Amino acid sequence: MLERDGYATHEQISSRFPKVELLVKPKAVIECYENIPCNPCSTSCPFNAITIGKDINNIPQVDYDKCTGCGICVHSCPGLAIMVCEVLADKVRFKIPYEFLPRPIENEVWQAVNRKGDVIGEALIEKVSLNNRQDRTALVQVLVNKEFIYEFVTIRRES
Repeated sequence: MLERDGYATHEQISSRFPKVELLVKPKAVIECYENIPCNPCSTSCPFNAITIGKDINNIPQVDYDKCTGCGICVHSCPGLAIMVCEVLADKVRFKIPYEFLPRPIENEVWQAVNRKGDVIGEALIEKVSLNNRQDRTALVQVLVNKEFIYEFVTIRRES
């Protein structure tokens, strides 16, 4: 439970994902669980796929018909609470924010980590992008096993 343990429950996490059928194309997944004054995701989306409404404290909503999974919202989120998800045959492709050094390198295999900080498997680094507009938040594209769709959140270099 988020309030007690500091991480979301499976029910909270899965409620933020669209139906798996929609994930055959990349879609943004926003893991905001509390009303806070924040709107960079909605103001940065070039497709107007993310809305907050009149009250800046509202939880962002994604219009999956408009979302292209471009990832601009991922590095725009100051809370690192957005990722892009795409379901493949037996893998899931994620685009995640990453702000640590050293940065991963394409084709490396890192550890896949859940919200509790536990290693749950391997993550193949497919792509790492960083440009001036991203303000030092790299967008890392990884592949993980499909079974981890609701568990995976980030990567960690094997120590």
